[in-house]
Amino acid sequence: MTSFKTGQVLEILSHRNDVTEARVDVGGQIFSAVNYDSITSDIKIGDVVVLNTIAVELSLGTGGKHFVLWNLRHKSISSNTQGHILKLRYTPLQMRCLAVEEEESPYHDQLKDSMDLKGMPVIAGSLHSQLPAIAATIKSLNPTVRIAYVMTDGAALPIAFSNMVAKLKSLHLIDKTITCGHAFGGDLEAINIFSALTASREAAGADICVVLMGPGVVGTATTLGYTGIEQGVILNAVAALKGTPIAAVRMHFADKRKRHYGISHHTRTALSLAALAKSVVVIPKLAEDKKQLVFEQLEESGILSKHDVVEVKNDITIEALRSSNLDVTTMGRSVAEESDFFSAAGAAGIYAVRLLEQGL
Repeated sequence: MTSFKTGQVLEILSHRNDVTEARVDVGGQIFSAVNYDSITSDIKIGDVVVLNTIAVELSLGTGGKHFVLWNLRHKSISSNTQGHILKLRYTPLQMRCLAVEEEESPYHDQLKDSMDLKGMPVIAGSLHSQLPAIAATIKSLNPTVRIAYVMTDGAALPIAFSNMVAKLKSLHLIDKTITCGHAFGGDLEAINIFSALTASREAAGADICVVLMGPGVVGTATTLGYTGIEQGVILNAVAALKGTPIAAVRMHFADKRKRHYGISHHTRTALSLAALAKSVVVIPKLAEDKKQLVFEQLEESGILSKHDVVEVKNDITIEALRSSNLDVTTMGRSVAEESDFFSAAGAAGIYAVRLLEQGL
């Protein structure tokens, strides 16, 4: 079950793209709240709003804010959005969108029979925080490479929730965004991961596609109960469509939890169990003690024999993030604290650019 309460808007904290963040009074307590303008229209100081408060009540880091469900100042809201596909289907918030695949789409004819990525490199990872490292690295090596970012519905559904995506687009480090499944708000909307991948090539004109969920990975400290296992499914889809599946590994040496230390079990499970297609698993060159642990993990999990594991020297990513003024963190830790994490993500980008240079 969820939890709804009314509150009054005291202050508008920020406004960007489709998102307004405000300070609200809920029963005498002050909280921050997020309003998606395209869903619930505008909010102003003094408005009384209905809030979804469940995430804060559960003290969640994932989605841990109040969200505006309705502004009582508005008697009705209507949208002029085109299309006949609903996202968030059969919920009170179901919304129409123009899917890139549907007949009214200008890309319908291009995508109607499209089932071949023609070797296009596709990087799949499991954490949203891998995105800036991958994108900045690719553009640092070759600014002319077109990058499409496909955001899945494994975590946050509105792409507008990601400050990082907005910044990467403003810096021209991402060229097009595609939201697939029930994720929404991208430059293009796609119905599933397969059509999103073909749209990245045919409609977005991408040279390299990066597929990651939005902010807010879910985990339960169980082998299978986490959203990042979708990485294996994505790699399978890339292979089925004759693309080049490249796995960005989730690697931590600052996180002392055994299941995440070295190569996270999220990556190990996704690649050993869910990824049925042979993929390229990119590992950055590491100090000898770290390398020994990582390759022991790769061997024990069966990844070393199941996939093509490639080591890539990466002296690019950390500087690319710095020079782009990207202040990024992962699980609350900075680039300085988790340099190997960002280096691992960026190494996948280096490998993808090398494939393009070889004429693939």
